[in-house]
Amino acid sequence: MIQIKRVYELSEKKDGYRILIDRLWPRGVSKEKANLDVWLKEIAPSDALRKWFSHDPKKWTEFERKYKEELKDKKQYLDQIKDAEKKSKIVTLLYAAKDTEHNNALVVKEFLK
Repeated sequence: MIQIKRVYELSEKKDGYRILIDRLWPRGVSKEKANLDVWLKEIAPSDALRKWFSHDPKKWTEFERKYKEELKDKKQYLDQIKDAEKKSKIVTLLYAAKDTEHNNALVVKEFLK
């Protein structure tokens, strides 16, 4: 099972294997508080795409399409998430964005289905 969660929320045992999938380290979060198993920044959207999107919900559909195109070239990182899911049964993809309906974790989760 793959689930998503903001990195600012408290970590819980039910999170399973915790993977941060943002390119930039989340502001104000210590490594201890983040309680990560791995930081997989390579799977994050490219800097150009991230800056273009700028968390604008009006650009969501196009961001989703473009990010999925980028994900096609990131098979090794997607496989790493799938392997973690096989071993741990539960994987939580962590992201920092305030918008819970428009973020890269949603796209990765959907792409992995």
